[in-house]
Amino acid sequence: MKITALVWFKTDLRIQDNETLVKAILKSGQVIPVYCLDESHFATTSFGFKKTGSFRAQFLLESLQDLDAQLRALGSGLLVVKGNPAVELPKLAQAYQVQKVYAKREVAFEEIQTEKAVQNELFKLGCEFESISTSTLYHAEDLPFSIKDIPEVFTAFRKKTEKDATVRPAIAAPKQIHSPQIPPLQLPSLADLGLEKNAIDNRAVLQFKGGESEAHARLSHYFYDTQLLSTYKETRNGMVGADYSSKFSSWLALGCISARSIYAEVQQYENQFGPNDSTYWLVFELLWRDYFRFMFKKHKTKYFLYAGIKTEKVLSKSLNEKLLSQWINGTTNSDFINANMIELKLTGFMSNRGRQNVASYFCNELQQDWRIGAAYFEQQLIDYDVCSNWGNWAYLAGVGNDPRGHRYFNIEKQAADYDKNREFRNLWLE
Repeated sequence: MKITALVWFKTDLRIQDNETLVKAILKSGQVIPVYCLDESHFATTSFGFKKTGSFRAQFLLESLQDLDAQLRALGSGLLVVKGNPAVELPKLAQAYQVQKVYAKREVAFEEIQTEKAVQNELFKLGCEFESISTSTLYHAEDLPFSIKDIPEVFTAFRKKTEKDATVRPAIAAPKQIHSPQIPPLQLPSLADLGLEKNAIDNRAVLQFKGGESEAHARLSHYFYDTQLLSTYKETRNGMVGADYSSKFSSWLALGCISARSIYAEVQQYENQFGPNDSTYWLVFELLWRDYFRFMFKKHKTKYFLYAGIKTEKVLSKSLNEKLLSQWINGTTNSDFINANMIELKLTGFMSNRGRQNVASYFCNELQQDWRIGAAYFEQQLIDYDVCSNWGNWAYLAGVGNDPRGHRYFNIEKQAADYDKNREFRNLWLE
């Protein structure tokens, strides 16, 4: 007799290249796809910010809606529950007589704690739990070093990985899913999650919308409709408009599209239009994303400490509420910082160039605890990804993987280089 399995969706809200889902279908008679709106994800953190702000929550709800539609087209659907996963998932396991739960594997501290709590409760019911690694471009097992031996400098990691490892092919979407009757999707409103609905400002680079369908539409636009991929390296430091960079990060963060799917499309694109520095650079950026994820596996909780992955003991800085408020609201002494922070506040997005500058300013000019800045980004960013966010902030604060130690940005020079005609500042400071 084939078993009934539950697939616990988290930040893998897709059916294409989803090994967790495919494995569950192969090994089971019936599959129940579930998403748990974890109440802790909507709490206020110790830094005083919401863990999930309204822009990201809206994008999540849209992604769940799209996932449900994709699953229903295959004969299934998405069951959405709200609460503590360690309570809600075992409840469902009992109700549907589930013998096994499949989920994507986590690497960051809180996510691992949640995973363990769920596993322990399922164990009490005699229900198995299996986690599968689905988040990276390169599979951890295929790396040319063990996790504990991964180089502390990205360049060394990149060169050896590119030389000695290969990317596994993306897994095709399933054709059909056998599920018991899944009731129609019921999603909470933002108000139900304790959030206010904020429309994205019409000056935003993009009106981001969640979901696998939107992710593939964006990829199709950036690669094939416009061939913008061929100039990505030259334009990626832009700050105004939809097309200076791929903008894939929001969909990658929720797993609406996988790094492997993007990689496969880059190869396809290169076959059609030819490879160049730009096509390589997009893969290079995906490798950075992998690197932070593997670093989190290696260093565990250290990225959440003020001293980061450094060994010396340092006292964290005391919070200056006035300076923090000026930074958040874009009322500092720097018009370039202000424009970037207003963009983030009103849209949930900021360019890569902007992020590096506002983080450097927060740490170096304002002399504030970098983790407060990282926590604000966690609340605001539509494309928040735990490893990339905290890894990048630690890097810029000089307590992460930067071989040069302290990375200081001359903000005026940066503004002159990247916003020469004041187009960006004029847009946001009007």
